[in-house]
Amino acid sequence: MTDDEQQILKLFVDGDRALIAGDVGELSRIYTDDYVQYDESGNTFKKLDVIENAKSGKTRYISMVSTGRRIRILRDDVAIVHGAEDDLVEQGGQRYSARYIYMDVVMKRGGSWQIVGSQLAKPS
Repeated sequence: MTDDEQQILKLFVDGDRALIAGDVGELSRIYTDDYVQYDESGNTFKKLDVIENAKSGKTRYISMVSTGRRIRILRDDVAIVHGAEDDLVEQGGQRYSARYIYMDVVMKRGGSWQIVGSQLAKPS
């Protein structure tokens, strides 16, 4: 595994940990200011939405398990990460499991990798 691949893997492990902990500072570091996510229903979320969810606790991640994560470096400063995830989520006092596949675009800005965009889909 290259140094860049190790840095990107750490970014995603840190991101999962920050979402579970509701760590706003860490989430601010991990996602670019222009971050956009499209969920499996086509809804759009931006970095501010991720931060507000973490602050408010409206949506809490109890656990996150990623599988099949694959990192593809496209250029020195751009990579695609894709895989599957099984989450245990709490929202509105209700717990539920969520399984999806994802593809994220990451960029190296100022010497550090950050997540720029995400696309989630329900596996068939």
